[in-house]
Amino acid sequence: MQKKDCFFVGKVVKKYSFKGELLIKLDTDEPELFLEMESVFVEQHKTLIPFFIESSSLHKSTLLRVQFEDCYDEESADALIGRELFLPLTFLPELEGTKFYYHEIIGFTVIDKNFGAVGTITAVNDHTAQHLFVIDRDGTEILIPINDQFILELDRASKTITMDVPDGLIELYLS
Repeated sequence: MQKKDCFFVGKVVKKYSFKGELLIKLDTDEPELFLEMESVFVEQHKTLIPFFIESSSLHKSTLLRVQFEDCYDEESADALIGRELFLPLTFLPELEGTKFYYHEIIGFTVIDKNFGAVGTITAVNDHTAQHLFVIDRDGTEILIPINDQFILELDRASKTITMDVPDGLIELYLS
């Protein structure tokens, strides 16, 4: 399995017990969706290795407490702390309407209701408090906040996102 065919699930943050149990900080608003996982891919040395889950439960509602097969001691658990976990993209449920996954809208064209064609989404910056569309307009980078109130329509067939961006925001990048 290659990383490009997967999505980030979360990260092992610490040990839970001396019997190899681990706590995973999930990258989701709905951690309960991940309670039924049978396995995950753990990134080790830039390779995704499958780990099978023996048991899992929610811990303090935001962390997933996991017991991996063949990980029954502190030494095995220590080796996994800080590791990132992934699942195949096929595990993601299909979204409808204006809901989307960040990876699926790369290459979409952004059209503003008033401005017209803005450019092509090349990335999503999710390292800021407000996540941003990173848009290329003929070599000029334009950043637009990802905000449900701005997104009017998402057309997967034509790969376009129609938005109503506040007046002047796009023009700031073009002057």
